[in-house]
Amino acid sequence: MDWKIELIFVPVTDVDRAKEFYTRIGFHADHDSTPQPGLRFVQLTPPGSACSTAIGEGLGMTLDPGRQNTIQVVVPDADAALAQLHRAGVEAQGVAELDWGRFVTFDDPDGNTWTLQQLPARE
Repeated sequence: MDWKIELIFVPVTDVDRAKEFYTRIGFHADHDSTPQPGLRFVQLTPPGSACSTAIGEGLGMTLDPGRQNTIQVVVPDADAALAQLHRAGVEAQGVAELDWGRFVTFDDPDGNTWTLQQLPARE
């Protein structure tokens, strides 16, 4: 039986600001719905990813905005990812060279930290 991670919630203070940020850096806006007052669900997917992120209002998240720092995304080229972020006006740090990969980090407008990893070449 396969177990697939398909949705990760990211806490934000301003849904519209966060949606604009994530679509500016290349995420696809899959869904934006307000089924009732006080409940808004926005689903965004990084380019090429099978796992999406969710932001919104009234979603019952217990993590405060700016505290999410555990999401790591694999990219084929850390230098190209860094350049893409810089072109989108995002301050990003990198490229950090480690034995287990090359890394770029950036924060969303709320301070949630994302890590991008280029995997090392397989021998």
